[in-house]
Amino acid sequence: MGVEVLALSLPSPAAQWERLSSSHQASTRGVIEIGSIELRATAVTSRAPLSVRSHIIGQSESCFSKSRIVAGPHPRWLEPPSAGWKWSFRKPRLPAGTLVASETQEPNNFFVGKEKVGVLLLNLGGPETLEDVQPFLFNLFADPDIIRLPRMFRFLQKPLAQFISVLRAPKSKEGYASIGGGSPLRKITDAQAEELRKSLWVKDVPANVYVGMRYWHPFTEEVIEQIKKDGITKLVVLPLYPQFSISTSGSSLRLLENIFKEDEYLVNMQHTVIPSWYQREGYIKAMADLIEKELQKFDLPEEVMIFFSAHGVPLAYVEEAGDPYKAEMEECVDLIIEELEKRKITNAYTLAYQSRVGPVEWLKPYTDDTIIELGGKGVKRMLAVPISFVSEHIETLEEIDVEYKDLALKSGIEKWRRVPALGTEPTFISDLADAVIESLPYVGAMAVSNLEARQSLIPLGSVEELLAAYDSQRRDLPSLVTVWEWGWTESAETWNGRAAMLAVLVLVVLEVTTGVGLLHQWGNLQLFR
Repeated sequence: MGVEVLALSLPSPAAQWERLSSSHQASTRGVIEIGSIELRATAVTSRAPLSVRSHIIGQSESCFSKSRIVAGPHPRWLEPPSAGWKWSFRKPRLPAGTLVASETQEPNNFFVGKEKVGVLLLNLGGPETLEDVQPFLFNLFADPDIIRLPRMFRFLQKPLAQFISVLRAPKSKEGYASIGGGSPLRKITDAQAEELRKSLWVKDVPANVYVGMRYWHPFTEEVIEQIKKDGITKLVVLPLYPQFSISTSGSSLRLLENIFKEDEYLVNMQHTVIPSWYQREGYIKAMADLIEKELQKFDLPEEVMIFFSAHGVPLAYVEEAGDPYKAEMEECVDLIIEELEKRKITNAYTLAYQSRVGPVEWLKPYTDDTIIELGGKGVKRMLAVPISFVSEHIETLEEIDVEYKDLALKSGIEKWRRVPALGTEPTFISDLADAVIESLPYVGAMAVSNLEARQSLIPLGSVEELLAAYDSQRRDLPSLVTVWEWGWTESAETWNGRAAMLAVLVLVVLEVTTGVGLLHQWGNLQLFR
Protein backbone atom coordinates (compact mmCIF):
# COMPACT_ATOMS: atom_id res chain seq x y z
CA MET A 1 0.00 0.00 0.00
CA GLY A 2 1.98 3.00 -1.25
CA VAL A 3 1.53 6.37 0.38
CA GLU A 4 3.45 9.61 0.63
CA VAL A 5 5.66 10.61 3.53
CA LEU A 6 8.37 13.11 4.33
CA ALA A 7 12.00 11.92 4.39
CA LEU A 8 14.32 13.93 6.58
CA SER A 9 17.37 15.56 4.97
CA LEU A 10 19.54 16.05 8.04
CA PRO A 11 23.31 15.91 8.51
CA SER A 12 23.10 13.66 11.56
CA PRO A 13 20.07 11.37 11.45
CA ALA A 14 21.02 9.35 14.49
CA ALA A 15 21.50 12.45 16.62
CA GLN A 16 18.25 13.91 15.37
CA TRP A 17 16.28 10.79 16.25
CA GLU A 18 18.00 10.55 19.62
CA ARG A 19 16.77 14.06 20.37
CA LEU A 20 13.26 13.19 19.20
CA SER A 21 13.10 10.00 21.21
CA SER A 22 14.25 11.74 24.36
CA SER A 23 11.63 14.49 24.09
CA HIS A 24 8.57 12.46 23.08
CA GLN A 25 7.06 9.14 24.02
CA ALA A 26 6.53 6.62 21.24
CA SER A 27 4.58 3.45 20.59
CA THR A 28 4.08 0.41 18.37
CA ARG A 29 6.85 -0.35 15.89
CA GLY A 30 8.01 1.39 12.75
CA VAL A 31 10.79 1.81 10.26
CA ILE A 32 11.82 5.02 8.56
CA GLU A 33 14.57 5.73 6.05
CA ILE A 34 16.84 8.75 6.55
CA GLY A 35 19.44 9.05 3.82
CA SER A 36 21.22 5.68 3.71
CA ILE A 37 20.29 4.66 7.23
CA GLU A 38 17.20 2.77 8.29
CA LEU A 39 15.87 3.43 11.76
CA ARG A 40 13.84 0.63 13.23
CA ALA A 41 11.90 1.25 16.41
CA THR A 42 10.04 -1.10 18.69
CA ALA A 43 7.87 0.04 21.57
CA VAL A 44 7.62 -1.64 24.92
CA THR A 45 3.86 -1.35 24.58
CA SER A 46 2.02 -1.68 21.29
CA ARG A 47 -1.14 0.08 22.37
CA ALA A 48 -0.69 3.80 21.69
CA PRO A 49 -1.89 6.40 19.22
CA LEU A 50 0.19 6.68 16.08
CA SER A 51 1.07 9.87 14.29
CA VAL A 52 2.92 9.79 11.00
CA ARG A 53 3.81 13.46 11.09
CA SER A 54 3.44 14.47 14.69
CA HIS A 55 6.91 15.91 15.18
CA ILE A 56 7.28 17.18 11.63
CA ILE A 57 4.23 19.40 11.91
CA GLY A 58 5.59 20.87 15.13
CA GLN A 59 8.87 21.85 13.45
CA SER A 60 9.84 24.04 10.55
CA GLU A 61 9.16 22.11 7.36
CA SER A 62 11.91 23.85 5.39
CA CYS A 63 14.37 21.04 6.16
CA PHE A 64 12.14 18.25 4.86
CA SER A 65 11.76 16.90 1.37
CA LYS A 66 9.04 14.62 0.03
CA SER A 67 9.76 10.92 -0.43
CA ARG A 68 7.87 7.64 -0.24
CA ILE A 69 6.33 5.57 2.49
CA VAL A 70 4.92 2.05 2.63
CA ALA A 71 2.30 1.63 5.29
CA GLY A 72 0.36 -1.23 6.76
CA PRO A 73 -2.58 -1.74 9.12
CA HIS A 74 -2.97 0.44 12.18
CA PRO A 75 -3.56 -0.97 15.70
CA ARG A 76 -7.22 -1.23 16.50
CA TRP A 77 -7.81 0.30 19.94
CA LEU A 78 -5.34 2.75 21.38
CA GLU A 79 -4.14 3.74 24.82
CA PRO A 80 -1.36 6.04 26.09
CA PRO A 81 2.13 4.48 25.96
CA SER A 82 4.05 3.51 29.06
CA ALA A 83 7.57 3.51 27.63
CA GLY A 84 9.74 4.96 24.89
CA TRP A 85 11.32 3.61 21.74
CA LYS A 86 14.19 1.14 21.53
CA TRP A 87 16.30 2.04 18.49
CA SER A 88 18.36 -0.14 16.18
CA PHE A 89 20.08 0.66 12.87
CA ARG A 90 19.86 -1.38 9.68
CA LYS A 91 20.32 -0.98 5.97
CA PRO A 92 17.43 0.60 4.05
CA ARG A 93 14.55 -1.79 3.52
CA LEU A 94 10.82 -1.04 3.17
CA PRO A 95 8.92 -4.32 2.89
CA ALA A 96 5.25 -4.36 2.00
CA GLY A 97 2.98 -4.16 4.99
CA THR A 98 5.38 -2.14 7.13
CA LEU A 99 3.94 0.79 8.99
CA VAL A 100 6.24 3.78 8.91
CA ALA A 101 5.66 6.19 11.75
CA SER A 102 7.33 8.68 13.98
CA GLU A 103 6.79 9.19 17.67
CA THR A 104 3.54 9.66 19.49
CA GLN A 105 2.70 13.19 20.59
CA GLU A 106 -0.36 14.85 22.00
CA PRO A 107 -1.93 16.47 18.90
CA ASN A 108 -3.28 19.54 20.68
CA ASN A 109 0.30 20.62 21.44
CA PHE A 110 1.01 21.39 17.81
CA PHE A 111 -2.35 21.82 16.16
CA VAL A 112 -3.60 24.49 18.50
CA GLY A 113 -1.99 27.90 18.39
CA LYS A 114 -0.75 28.98 15.01
CA GLU A 115 -3.08 26.58 13.20
CA LYS A 116 -6.85 26.98 13.08
CA VAL A 117 -8.53 23.59 13.28
CA GLY A 118 -11.95 22.92 11.82
CA VAL A 119 -14.20 19.86 11.81
CA LEU A 120 -16.72 19.45 9.00
CA LEU A 121 -19.66 17.15 9.79
CA LEU A 122 -21.33 15.81 6.66
CA ASN A 123 -24.92 14.60 6.54
CA LEU A 124 -27.75 14.04 4.12
CA GLY A 125 -30.02 16.94 5.00
CA GLY A 126 -33.79 16.99 5.05
CA PRO A 127 -36.76 19.26 4.33
CA GLU A 128 -37.61 21.44 7.30
CA THR A 129 -41.12 22.30 6.07
CA LEU A 130 -43.62 20.64 3.76
CA GLU A 131 -42.84 23.27 1.11
CA ASP A 132 -39.22 22.07 1.15
CA VAL A 133 -40.09 18.48 0.28
CA GLN A 134 -40.24 18.70 -3.53
CA PRO A 135 -37.06 20.81 -3.99
CA PHE A 136 -35.26 18.54 -1.50
CA LEU A 137 -36.28 15.49 -3.54
CA PHE A 138 -35.10 17.25 -6.70
CA ASN A 139 -31.66 17.80 -5.17
CA LEU A 140 -31.58 14.17 -4.09
CA PHE A 141 -32.46 12.65 -7.46
CA ALA A 142 -30.29 15.12 -9.37
CA ASP A 143 -27.25 13.53 -7.72
CA PRO A 144 -25.66 11.05 -10.16
CA ASP A 145 -24.57 8.93 -7.20
CA ILE A 146 -28.26 8.36 -6.41
CA ILE A 147 -29.51 7.85 -9.98
CA ARG A 148 -26.68 6.86 -12.31
CA LEU A 149 -27.81 7.34 -15.87
CA PRO A 150 -25.94 5.97 -18.90
CA ARG A 151 -23.39 8.46 -20.18
CA MET A 152 -25.42 9.32 -23.27
CA PHE A 153 -28.44 10.25 -21.11
CA ARG A 154 -26.68 12.29 -18.42
CA PHE A 155 -27.93 15.57 -19.83
CA LEU A 156 -31.36 14.39 -18.67
CA GLN A 157 -30.33 14.08 -15.01
CA LYS A 158 -32.05 17.29 -13.87
CA PRO A 159 -35.21 16.93 -16.00
CA LEU A 160 -35.58 13.37 -14.71
CA ALA A 161 -35.00 14.54 -11.14
CA GLN A 162 -37.69 17.17 -11.59
CA PHE A 163 -40.12 14.60 -12.95
CA ILE A 164 -39.52 12.07 -10.16
CA SER A 165 -39.55 14.68 -7.39
CA VAL A 166 -42.91 16.02 -8.58
CA LEU A 167 -44.39 12.50 -8.66
CA ARG A 168 -43.04 11.50 -5.25
CA ALA A 169 -43.64 14.79 -3.41
CA PRO A 170 -47.30 14.19 -2.41
CA LYS A 171 -46.59 10.87 -0.71
CA SER A 172 -43.40 12.18 0.86
CA LYS A 173 -45.29 15.17 2.23
CA GLU A 174 -47.69 12.81 3.96
CA GLY A 175 -44.76 11.10 5.65
CA TYR A 176 -43.18 14.36 6.80
CA ALA A 177 -46.56 15.66 7.94
CA SER A 178 -46.90 12.59 10.18
CA ILE A 179 -43.62 13.43 11.99
CA GLY A 180 -44.39 17.08 12.62
CA GLY A 181 -44.23 18.74 9.21
CA GLY A 182 -40.51 18.38 8.47
CA SER A 183 -37.30 16.55 9.20
CA PRO A 184 -35.60 17.15 12.57
CA LEU A 185 -32.23 16.21 11.04
CA ARG A 186 -30.78 19.71 10.88
CA LYS A 187 -31.71 20.56 14.46
CA ILE A 188 -30.25 17.28 15.73
CA THR A 189 -27.07 17.61 13.65
CA ASP A 190 -26.56 21.19 14.86
CA ALA A 191 -26.89 19.90 18.43
CA GLN A 192 -24.36 17.15 17.72
CA ALA A 193 -21.95 19.75 16.30
CA GLU A 194 -22.27 21.94 19.38
CA GLU A 195 -21.73 19.02 21.77
CA LEU A 196 -18.75 17.86 19.72
CA ARG A 197 -17.26 21.36 19.89
CA LYS A 198 -17.67 21.39 23.67
CA SER A 199 -16.13 17.94 23.99
CA LEU A 200 -13.12 18.95 21.89
CA TRP A 201 -12.56 22.04 24.02
CA VAL A 202 -12.77 19.95 27.19
CA LYS A 203 -10.08 17.74 25.66
CA ASP A 204 -7.89 20.83 25.04
CA VAL A 205 -8.52 20.97 21.29
CA PRO A 206 -10.28 24.28 20.53
CA ALA A 207 -11.79 23.70 17.10
CA ASN A 208 -14.64 25.12 15.07
CA VAL A 209 -17.26 22.53 14.13
CA TYR A 210 -19.33 23.00 10.96
CA VAL A 211 -22.34 21.16 9.51
CA GLY A 212 -22.59 20.61 5.76
CA MET A 213 -25.66 18.94 4.25
CA ARG A 214 -25.66 17.25 0.86
CA TYR A 215 -29.21 17.93 -0.32
CA TRP A 216 -30.57 20.77 1.83
CA HIS A 217 -29.55 23.75 3.89
CA PRO A 218 -26.95 24.39 5.08
CA PHE A 219 -25.46 23.08 1.84
CA THR A 220 -21.87 21.91 1.91
CA GLU A 221 -20.93 24.66 -0.56
CA GLU A 222 -22.27 27.31 1.85
CA VAL A 223 -20.37 25.89 4.79
CA ILE A 224 -17.10 25.72 2.84
CA GLU A 225 -17.37 29.48 2.28
CA GLN A 226 -17.72 29.98 6.04
CA ILE A 227 -14.71 27.75 6.66
CA LYS A 228 -12.68 29.97 4.33
CA LYS A 229 -13.91 33.15 6.03
CA ASP A 230 -12.89 31.74 9.41
CA GLY A 231 -9.37 31.10 8.11
CA ILE A 232 -9.31 27.39 8.89
CA THR A 233 -5.91 25.91 8.00
CA LYS A 234 -6.42 22.27 9.00
CA LEU A 235 -9.72 20.51 8.41
CA VAL A 236 -10.99 17.12 9.59
CA VAL A 237 -13.89 15.88 7.46
CA LEU A 238 -16.21 13.60 9.44
CA PRO A 239 -19.21 12.08 7.62
CA LEU A 240 -21.96 11.26 10.10
CA TYR A 241 -22.41 7.84 8.52
CA PRO A 242 -20.81 5.10 10.66
CA GLN A 243 -20.33 2.87 7.60
CA PHE A 244 -18.96 4.07 4.28
CA SER A 245 -21.11 3.88 1.14
CA ILE A 246 -20.67 5.35 -2.32
CA SER A 247 -24.21 6.73 -2.08
CA THR A 248 -23.73 8.56 1.25
CA SER A 249 -20.18 9.42 2.31
CA GLY A 250 -18.97 8.85 -1.25
CA SER A 251 -21.43 11.33 -2.72
CA SER A 252 -20.43 14.00 -0.19
CA LEU A 253 -16.74 13.34 -0.88
CA ARG A 254 -17.26 13.69 -4.62
CA LEU A 255 -18.85 17.06 -4.03
CA LEU A 256 -15.95 18.13 -1.82
CA GLU A 257 -13.49 16.89 -4.42
CA ASN A 258 -15.03 19.17 -7.04
CA ILE A 259 -15.14 22.14 -4.65
CA PHE A 260 -11.51 21.66 -3.56
CA LYS A 261 -10.22 21.46 -7.13
CA GLU A 262 -11.76 24.79 -8.06
CA ASP A 263 -10.54 26.85 -5.10
CA GLU A 264 -6.91 27.84 -4.50
CA TYR A 265 -7.48 28.36 -0.76
CA LEU A 266 -8.88 24.86 -0.37
CA VAL A 267 -6.10 23.35 -2.44
CA ASN A 268 -3.59 24.75 0.03
CA MET A 269 -5.65 23.90 3.13
CA GLN A 270 -4.54 20.61 4.63
CA HIS A 271 -7.31 18.15 5.37
CA THR A 272 -8.04 14.54 6.13
CA VAL A 273 -11.22 12.43 6.03
CA ILE A 274 -12.41 9.88 8.55
CA PRO A 275 -14.07 7.56 6.02
CA SER A 276 -15.97 5.39 8.51
CA TRP A 277 -15.93 4.79 12.23
CA TYR A 278 -18.28 1.87 12.89
CA GLN A 279 -15.49 -0.05 14.67
CA ARG A 280 -14.77 2.60 17.28
CA GLU A 281 -15.07 1.36 20.83
CA GLY A 282 -17.09 4.34 22.06
CA TYR A 283 -19.63 4.02 19.24
CA ILE A 284 -20.03 0.27 19.85
CA LYS A 285 -20.50 0.75 23.58
CA ALA A 286 -22.97 3.60 23.08
CA MET A 287 -25.08 1.40 20.78
CA ALA A 288 -24.91 -1.49 23.26
CA ASP A 289 -25.97 0.83 26.09
CA LEU A 290 -29.08 1.92 24.20
CA ILE A 291 -29.99 -1.66 23.27
CA GLU A 292 -29.52 -2.90 26.84
CA LYS A 293 -31.67 -0.09 28.19
CA GLU A 294 -34.55 -0.80 25.78
CA LEU A 295 -34.40 -4.56 26.39
CA GLN A 296 -35.10 -3.98 30.06
CA LYS A 297 -38.45 -2.41 29.16
CA PHE A 298 -39.81 -5.75 27.87
CA ASP A 299 -41.56 -8.16 30.22
CA LEU A 300 -39.29 -11.01 29.05
CA PRO A 301 -36.06 -9.34 27.84
CA GLU A 302 -34.29 -12.62 27.06
CA GLU A 303 -36.98 -13.56 24.51
CA VAL A 304 -36.70 -10.35 22.47
CA MET A 305 -35.45 -10.57 18.89
CA ILE A 306 -32.90 -7.79 18.27
CA PHE A 307 -33.70 -6.54 14.78
CA PHE A 308 -30.96 -4.43 13.19
CA SER A 309 -32.41 -2.40 10.32
CA ALA A 310 -29.95 -0.60 8.04
CA HIS A 311 -30.60 1.69 5.10
CA GLY A 312 -30.25 -0.32 1.92
CA VAL A 313 -28.24 0.37 -1.23
CA PRO A 314 -28.55 -1.17 -4.70
CA LEU A 315 -26.91 -4.59 -4.83
CA ALA A 316 -24.81 -3.54 -7.83
CA TYR A 317 -23.10 -0.87 -5.72
CA VAL A 318 -21.63 -3.67 -3.60
CA GLU A 319 -21.11 -6.47 -6.13
CA GLU A 320 -20.08 -4.42 -9.16
CA ALA A 321 -18.78 -1.07 -7.88
CA GLY A 322 -16.97 -2.38 -4.81
CA ASP A 323 -18.96 -0.47 -2.18
CA PRO A 324 -17.72 -1.68 1.26
CA TYR A 325 -21.05 -0.81 2.90
CA LYS A 326 -22.41 -4.35 3.34
CA ALA A 327 -19.17 -5.74 4.77
CA GLU A 328 -18.82 -2.80 7.18
CA MET A 329 -22.44 -3.11 8.24
CA GLU A 330 -22.14 -6.82 8.99
CA GLU A 331 -18.93 -6.29 10.95
CA CYS A 332 -20.56 -3.46 12.88
CA VAL A 333 -23.42 -5.73 13.95
CA ASP A 334 -20.95 -8.44 14.98
CA LEU A 335 -19.04 -5.96 17.16
CA ILE A 336 -22.21 -4.76 18.89
CA ILE A 337 -23.28 -8.35 19.55
CA GLU A 338 -19.84 -9.12 20.98
CA GLU A 339 -20.19 -6.18 23.34
CA LEU A 340 -23.67 -7.34 24.39
CA GLU A 341 -22.38 -10.86 25.02
CA LYS A 342 -19.75 -9.41 27.36
CA ARG A 343 -22.72 -8.10 29.34
CA LYS A 344 -24.36 -11.55 29.39
CA ILE A 345 -26.95 -10.50 26.80
CA THR A 346 -27.33 -13.37 24.32
CA ASN A 347 -30.57 -12.59 22.51
CA ALA A 348 -31.24 -13.79 18.99
CA TYR A 349 -30.61 -11.11 16.38
CA THR A 350 -30.82 -10.45 12.66
CA LEU A 351 -29.89 -7.77 10.12
CA ALA A 352 -32.07 -6.50 7.27
CA TYR A 353 -32.12 -3.53 4.89
CA GLN A 354 -34.86 -0.94 4.50
CA SER A 355 -35.87 2.01 2.27
CA ARG A 356 -35.44 0.39 -1.14
CA VAL A 357 -36.90 2.17 -4.18
CA GLY A 358 -37.16 1.43 -7.88
CA PRO A 359 -37.16 -1.81 -9.88
CA VAL A 360 -33.53 -2.86 -9.28
CA GLU A 361 -32.41 -5.35 -6.66
CA TRP A 362 -31.18 -3.91 -3.36
CA LEU A 363 -29.27 -5.49 -0.50
CA LYS A 364 -31.17 -8.36 1.07
CA PRO A 365 -32.84 -9.45 3.23
CA TYR A 366 -35.41 -6.67 3.04
CA THR A 367 -36.72 -5.34 6.34
CA ASP A 368 -40.42 -5.74 5.51
CA ASP A 369 -40.00 -9.31 4.22
CA THR A 370 -37.94 -10.27 7.26
CA ILE A 371 -40.52 -8.89 9.70
CA ILE A 372 -43.25 -10.94 8.05
CA GLU A 373 -41.04 -14.04 8.08
CA LEU A 374 -40.13 -13.69 11.75
CA GLY A 375 -43.75 -13.14 12.70
CA GLY A 376 -44.65 -16.32 10.85
CA LYS A 377 -41.98 -18.21 12.79
CA GLY A 378 -43.54 -17.24 16.11
CA VAL A 379 -41.41 -14.29 17.21
CA LYS A 380 -43.53 -12.27 19.66
CA ARG A 381 -41.15 -9.59 20.91
CA MET A 382 -38.97 -7.44 18.70
CA LEU A 383 -36.55 -4.57 19.34
CA ALA A 384 -35.75 -2.55 16.22
CA VAL A 385 -32.24 -1.05 16.07
CA PRO A 386 -31.67 1.63 13.38
CA ILE A 387 -28.04 0.68 12.87
CA SER A 388 -27.04 3.09 10.09
CA PHE A 389 -28.68 6.19 11.59
CA VAL A 390 -27.17 8.47 14.24
CA SER A 391 -30.01 11.03 14.05
CA GLU A 392 -33.77 10.75 14.01
CA HIS A 393 -35.37 11.46 10.64
CA ILE A 394 -38.12 10.13 8.41
CA GLU A 395 -36.57 6.66 8.05
CA THR A 396 -36.74 6.14 11.81
CA LEU A 397 -39.73 8.23 12.87
CA GLU A 398 -42.08 7.25 10.05
CA GLU A 399 -40.75 4.21 8.21
CA ILE A 400 -39.71 2.22 11.29
CA ASP A 401 -41.97 3.66 13.98
CA VAL A 402 -45.13 3.68 11.86
CA GLU A 403 -44.88 1.45 8.79
CA TYR A 404 -42.73 -1.38 10.15
CA LYS A 405 -44.37 -1.36 13.56
CA ASP A 406 -47.79 -1.70 11.92
CA LEU A 407 -46.46 -4.51 9.71
CA ALA A 408 -44.95 -6.28 12.71
CA LEU A 409 -48.19 -6.20 14.70
CA LYS A 410 -50.12 -7.50 11.70
CA SER A 411 -47.56 -10.29 11.28
CA GLY A 412 -48.09 -11.67 14.77
CA ILE A 413 -45.43 -9.81 16.70
CA GLU A 414 -47.12 -8.69 19.89
CA LYS A 415 -44.60 -6.34 21.49
CA TRP A 416 -42.47 -3.89 19.55
CA ARG A 417 -39.97 -1.25 20.62
CA ARG A 418 -37.25 0.75 18.89
CA VAL A 419 -33.83 1.86 20.07
CA PRO A 420 -33.54 5.65 19.67
CA ALA A 421 -30.86 7.08 17.39
CA LEU A 422 -27.66 8.10 19.17
CA GLY A 423 -28.22 11.84 18.80
CA THR A 424 -26.12 13.61 21.44
CA GLU A 425 -25.56 10.58 23.66
CA PRO A 426 -22.47 11.53 25.72
CA THR A 427 -20.40 8.38 25.11
CA PHE A 428 -20.98 8.71 21.37
CA ILE A 429 -20.08 12.40 21.23
CA SER A 430 -16.95 11.90 23.35
CA ASP A 431 -15.83 9.12 21.04
CA LEU A 432 -16.34 11.30 17.97
CA ALA A 433 -14.13 13.91 19.64
CA ASP A 434 -11.49 11.25 20.23
CA ALA A 435 -11.71 10.23 16.57
CA VAL A 436 -11.07 13.83 15.53
CA ILE A 437 -8.12 14.19 17.89
CA GLU A 438 -6.59 10.90 16.74
CA SER A 439 -6.89 12.01 13.12
CA LEU A 440 -5.17 15.37 13.57
CA PRO A 441 -1.60 14.09 13.06
CA TYR A 442 -2.70 12.73 9.68
CA VAL A 443 -3.96 16.04 8.34
CA GLY A 444 -2.18 16.64 5.05
CA ALA A 445 0.37 13.96 5.85
CA MET A 446 -0.92 10.65 4.64
CA ALA A 447 -2.02 9.42 1.23
CA VAL A 448 -4.09 6.28 0.78
CA SER A 449 -3.94 4.24 -2.40
CA ASN A 450 -5.67 1.08 -1.22
CA LEU A 451 -8.07 0.76 1.73
CA GLU A 452 -8.85 -2.95 1.35
CA ALA A 453 -6.65 -3.88 4.30
CA ARG A 454 -7.48 -0.97 6.56
CA GLN A 455 -8.49 -1.48 10.16
CA SER A 456 -10.63 0.74 12.35
CA LEU A 457 -10.65 4.35 11.10
CA ILE A 458 -7.03 4.15 9.93
CA PRO A 459 -5.61 4.77 7.40
CA LEU A 460 -7.02 8.17 6.79
CA GLY A 461 -6.69 10.06 3.57
CA SER A 462 -7.67 13.10 1.60
CA VAL A 463 -10.94 13.38 -0.31
CA GLU A 464 -9.36 12.55 -3.65
CA GLU A 465 -7.35 9.66 -2.25
CA LEU A 466 -10.34 8.03 -0.58
CA LEU A 467 -12.41 8.32 -3.73
CA ALA A 468 -9.54 6.79 -5.69
CA ALA A 469 -9.57 3.86 -3.28
CA TYR A 470 -13.32 3.31 -3.06
CA ASP A 471 -14.48 4.35 -6.51
CA SER A 472 -11.30 4.59 -8.56
CA GLN A 473 -12.72 4.57 -12.06
CA ARG A 474 -15.80 6.72 -11.34
CA ARG A 475 -17.45 4.37 -13.81
CA ASP A 476 -21.12 3.78 -14.47
CA LEU A 477 -22.68 0.93 -12.56
CA PRO A 478 -22.83 -2.16 -14.80
CA SER A 479 -26.12 -3.49 -16.04
CA LEU A 480 -28.02 -5.40 -13.40
CA VAL A 481 -29.59 -7.75 -15.94
CA THR A 482 -27.62 -9.09 -18.89
CA VAL A 483 -30.05 -11.61 -20.35
CA TRP A 484 -33.59 -10.91 -21.52
CA GLU A 485 -36.16 -13.20 -19.94
CA TRP A 486 -39.81 -13.52 -20.83
CA GLY A 487 -42.63 -14.03 -18.34
CA TRP A 488 -43.20 -12.83 -14.77
CA THR A 489 -39.61 -13.08 -13.65
CA GLU A 490 -37.40 -10.67 -11.76
CA SER A 491 -35.42 -10.09 -14.95
CA ALA A 492 -38.53 -9.36 -16.97
CA GLU A 493 -39.81 -6.95 -14.33
CA THR A 494 -36.47 -5.16 -14.37
CA TRP A 495 -36.57 -4.81 -18.14
CA ASN A 496 -40.17 -3.58 -17.92
CA GLY A 497 -38.97 -0.98 -15.46
CA ARG A 498 -36.19 0.04 -17.81
CA ALA A 499 -38.58 0.27 -20.71
CA ALA A 500 -40.86 2.47 -18.64
CA MET A 501 -37.90 4.62 -17.60
CA LEU A 502 -36.86 4.99 -21.24
CA ALA A 503 -40.38 6.04 -22.14
CA VAL A 504 -40.29 8.64 -19.36
CA LEU A 505 -36.95 9.92 -20.66
CA VAL A 506 -38.35 10.26 -24.17
CA LEU A 507 -41.37 12.19 -22.87
CA VAL A 508 -39.16 14.49 -20.81
CA VAL A 509 -36.92 15.13 -23.82
CA LEU A 510 -39.94 16.01 -25.96
CA GLU A 511 -41.27 18.40 -23.32
CA VAL A 512 -37.88 20.05 -22.85
CA THR A 513 -37.31 20.52 -26.57
CA THR A 514 -40.85 21.51 -27.61
CA GLY A 515 -42.05 23.32 -24.49
CA VAL A 516 -45.39 21.52 -24.82
CA GLY A 517 -46.79 18.74 -22.66
CA LEU A 518 -48.51 17.79 -19.43
CA LEU A 519 -45.64 18.83 -17.17
CA HIS A 520 -45.58 22.31 -18.68
CA GLN A 521 -49.35 22.54 -18.32
CA TRP A 522 -48.99 21.58 -14.66
CA GLY A 523 -46.25 24.19 -14.25
CA ASN A 524 -43.59 21.65 -13.25
CA LEU A 525 -41.08 22.43 -16.01
CA GLN A 526 -41.27 26.20 -16.07
CA LEU A 527 -37.49 26.46 -15.83
CA PHE A 528 -37.10 24.88 -19.26
CA ARG A 529 -39.36 27.30 -21.11
